[in-house]
Amino acid sequence: MTSNQDQQHELKRTLKSRHLFMISLGGIIGTGLFLGSGYTISQAGPIGAIISYLVGGFIMYLTMLCLGELSVAMPVAGSFQAYTSKFISPALGFTVGWLYWLGWAVTVALELLSSGLLMQRWFPASPVWMWCAVFGVVLFVLNALSAKAFGETEFWFSTVKVSAIILFIILGGAAMFGFISMKGGQAAPLFTHYTTASLLPHGITGLLLTMITVNFSFQGTELIGIAAGESAEPEKTIPRSIRATVWRTLIFFVLAIFVLAGLIPYQQAGVIESPFVVVFDSIGIPFAADIMNFVILTALLSVANSGLYAATRMLWSLSKSDMASPALGRLNKKGVPMNALLLTFAIALLSLLSSVFAKDTVYVWLISLAGLGAQVGWISISASQLAFRKQYLANGGKVADLKFKTPLYPVLPAVALTLNTVVLLSLAFDPEQRVALYCAIPFTIFCLVYFQLRVKGKAVLD
Repeated sequence: MTSNQDQQHELKRTLKSRHLFMISLGGIIGTGLFLGSGYTISQAGPIGAIISYLVGGFIMYLTMLCLGELSVAMPVAGSFQAYTSKFISPALGFTVGWLYWLGWAVTVALELLSSGLLMQRWFPASPVWMWCAVFGVVLFVLNALSAKAFGETEFWFSTVKVSAIILFIILGGAAMFGFISMKGGQAAPLFTHYTTASLLPHGITGLLLTMITVNFSFQGTELIGIAAGESAEPEKTIPRSIRATVWRTLIFFVLAIFVLAGLIPYQQAGVIESPFVVVFDSIGIPFAADIMNFVILTALLSVANSGLYAATRMLWSLSKSDMASPALGRLNKKGVPMNALLLTFAIALLSLLSSVFAKDTVYVWLISLAGLGAQVGWISISASQLAFRKQYLANGGKVADLKFKTPLYPVLPAVALTLNTVVLLSLAFDPEQRVALYCAIPFTIFCLVYFQLRVKGKAVLD
């Protein structure tokens, strides 16, 4: 009887450190790097682009330090939603959880749509919806099998992306310094594109706008916390995964941007489809465009795979706290919350339909909310760490007993909270992203009111 109850209510701890590391990378390395990096270089200039990624990486590092302490002390699926509910406010935890769930569900739809469009390069006569359906079913099945099956798939998806970036840095760097000849007999640029460009070609405004975009491109690292509830030996795997993710992500992103900006003049970087394709082609790699199309396709499917997992576990966490239907908290024999997975997949499919029937209204609103969900999650992580440590000390806990500690408390968590809040508020200064705030405010008000009327008194926070 007990084992059956455990099966119905507890997730299985089958994810290893390598899975956690690649899951977090899977949520980060996507079109933001492979396609959006050209925009960043064109707006901020070569040096400004590197500054943008360093600042974004710094914010990520501080946030992950906060997440590390929380997720090792309380390794639960749902992560920061549970922490926000327990240490700050159940109403805010409810709102953060649903916003984050909706954000990833919509992101799955966006990645499937983008994947279908990429397939048009090789199969121009095929309908986009067919590829959306094929990829969607494959990802659903992988997530339905078990957490280990998802983790293993994500490991190989991310391996392809990381290998492509490492190869790019090696070959691009060799071309930049003249170790590899470029097509057409072009001379090695060395640091020419850095020395001839102005420090900030579009001023401080251009730098700030790219920093918003760059910071969003780092989001996905918080998936380590989401997966904590299914990780084996969380006190060992989570700190190891966080450190590996932060430093390797920074190295991959900054070195890739350094090489890109060194090989492509910033004036041209913003008007090309993918700067990676241009660099591979200029080095003389055959089928450069097709290779990068495959890598970008892998990146998109990887993000969709991670998103489907994250949204499903968030829904499960909400159910465990009685903030969603109890049916969404039921697990199958494999330890997968199938009802939560089915609902998440259904919302993703509805979002796909809205991209056809309500592209300029509903779909735009949903995409805006999708980008906002992770940022709100980061704010809640840093705020929860401050509240957790304060409560922990008040209850007689000793800092020395914590298996993972955020250093320089409360300074670093406070800096993380401040910087993440500034990033959120800075959306108001970007005309293209401002709609996210317009959508988030009524959504937040609705969630808070709904919580007070229908959920308050039933929520379980233990």
